[in-house]
Amino acid sequence: MPLVPEAVERLAAEFGRLPGIGPKTAQRLTFYCLRASAEMSQRLAGALTDLHTRVRPCSRCFFIADGPLCAICTDAKRDGSLLCVVEEALDVLAVERSGEFHGLYHVLGGALSPMDGVGPDELRIRELEARVAEGEIREVVIATDPDVEGEATAYYVAERLAKLEVTVSRPAHGLPAGSDLEYADELTMARAFAGRRAL
Repeated sequence: MPLVPEAVERLAAEFGRLPGIGPKTAQRLTFYCLRASAEMSQRLAGALTDLHTRVRPCSRCFFIADGPLCAICTDAKRDGSLLCVVEEALDVLAVERSGEFHGLYHVLGGALSPMDGVGPDELRIRELEARVAEGEIREVVIATDPDVEGEATAYYVAERLAKLEVTVSRPAHGLPAGSDLEYADELTMARAFAGRRAL
């Protein structure tokens, strides 16, 4: 006979699938939920359900939205001639925290990684080319992670955009090699954008 009920094991297993959650943290979260009120558990379940029924990728930039377009794409104060290309939606939040970038975004949905089976067709590069080809964008800042995959992606995207009349740049100093954008502090991100360089 198992030591704990199946429902407890199941919830701990689901928590354990989340990034950064090990077995002990999964158990702590499960036992916290067990001690919490039924109302709190229902709010958590409702929030998770809403996340999947109400939130979708923006149809233009692929950031998160609760309608056809995200809040950034519908903001008339943004500079529509400046486009920042990032790997993931979470990277948009990192760039926004810097307060240095006031243009629009394009979320690729990952980085080139042949070892993981991620090639150009798995990323939103064709959609990016189509946006730039419309002619309104004058500069594309490629802000992929400064690791091997991010650098390879940046150079590949720059090559694909070379045939279009657009300036292509990359955030410069300030971002340490081998790290992810989401972990960069606001000052580091601001300096990297202020010192971006042409590719």
